Amino acid sequence: MNVVIIILDSLRRDHVGAYGNDWIETPNIDRLAESACIFDRAFPESLPTIPVRRAIHTGMRTFPFEDYRPIKGDHVKMYGWQPIPQYQATMAETLRGKGYRTAFFTDVYHQFKPSMNFHRGFSEWRWIRGQEIDPFNSSLEEHIEPYLTASGKGNGKVLRRYLANTSFRQSEEDWFAAQVFRQSMDWLRRNQDADQFLLCVDSFDPHEPWDPPPRYVDLYDPDYDGKKVMHPRYRNWRDYLTARELQHMKARYAGEVTMVDYWLGNFLELLDTVSDPENTLLVLISDHGHQLGEHGPTGKVASGLYPELMDIPFLIRDPEGAGAGHHFGEFVYNHDIFRTVFSYLDISPPGTPDGMDLRPLIEHETERTREYVTSGFSSYGWIRDEDYCLIARAGSDDVRLYDLDEDPQQSENVAQDRPDEAKRLHRLLLSDAGGSLPDYSLEIEKMESGG
Repeated sequence: MNVVIIILDSLRRDHVGAYGNDWIETPNIDRLAESACIFDRAFPESLPTIPVRRAIHTGMRTFPFEDYRPIKGDHVKMYGWQPIPQYQATMAETLRGKGYRTAFFTDVYHQFKPSMNFHRGFSEWRWIRGQEIDPFNSSLEEHIEPYLTASGKGNGKVLRRYLANTSFRQSEEDWFAAQVFRQSMDWLRRNQDADQFLLCVDSFDPHEPWDPPPRYVDLYDPDYDGKKVMHPRYRNWRDYLTARELQHMKARYAGEVTMVDYWLGNFLELLDTVSDPENTLLVLISDHGHQLGEHGPTGKVASGLYPELMDIPFLIRDPEGAGAGHHFGEFVYNHDIFRTVFSYLDISPPGTPDGMDLRPLIEHETERTREYVTSGFSSYGWIRDEDYCLIARAGSDDVRLYDLDEDPQQSENVAQDRPDEAKRLHRLLLSDAGGSLPDYSLEIEKMESGG
């Protein structure tokens, strides 16, 4: 059996038609969903980019970020932002040892910083260069004024590098999502003789900067003539945007989503031509969502563990069609992919992975997964069950509780009104974290100060 895993970065669940969105065009994800299991309560076991991918490739939780130490040269400095540990076996390593042809195509440049180890086990891998501040092109004399907000504020460093990195573009095929999927398609054509393969396609888009070709932006904001706000600042939107600029930024994000969907569709069409769907397990997932001002911040701010950041799309297409088009309401994580893949292949996974095998759920042999789910982002922890969601910060009295039945968008903190529920969930969160939420702020301060 062949295995294809597709990871999309920063794709919000509520921006996909299959999950109820009625204004953003995602026809190819929606078509895939018709033949796939649709998980309505899927969450990252920890955030952001690197921790999520560590868990997918190894099946091991990154939260609660044990033994985190900031790495020299790392500008992100988020807990768990470290290489895949040498002692953890990856899916690719294990399957390559079983005779699988393995390949990895991505433009997520963070994975290729020194010794990050994400390419381990892949017999062929390609890093498409140039996303964000990847040091791909040192010509930094790019004009960024059209992309700064009316307030004159913006991410100048990122914009200059990114504009330099993308100055070579001649057609839509040169955009990063197009390159990732086109190179993956080329691999499929060249490897039709493989008896069995694992193909991982990992697109950084729709991560910011949001600069899809104009035809995609025009779908959602055709009459705009202001600043091209394509990169959010990680703070309250009112600090740097007008309401109209925020609207345009949302349109650019929506355009990026549709662009990714278009190129994903090209890939899926070829995949089903060269690899029999009845002999191919297909997984599509996002690492996390993105804040667009719903609770104030834009970006991916650790304190804002709300639905716009935590709710992710997650689809699994069973080779025999089990669960096709069915919406599953059970709690699932990104690191469940690992055990599930090995279950379908009838191969024992290496070690003792933390995730669950979702195959019994898909085949309706079980009706439950978990009573609650937990996650972490830097010094913040998150937990939710059927009734409540709680957000808490390490070493702080910042504890927020939300009644999901009365307040699904989590606008009103009821922690003081319902202390027993807050304490109950907080205890469960701390138990999952090993007794306390981690706080590595001193280590980060020492590194930044040169200590």
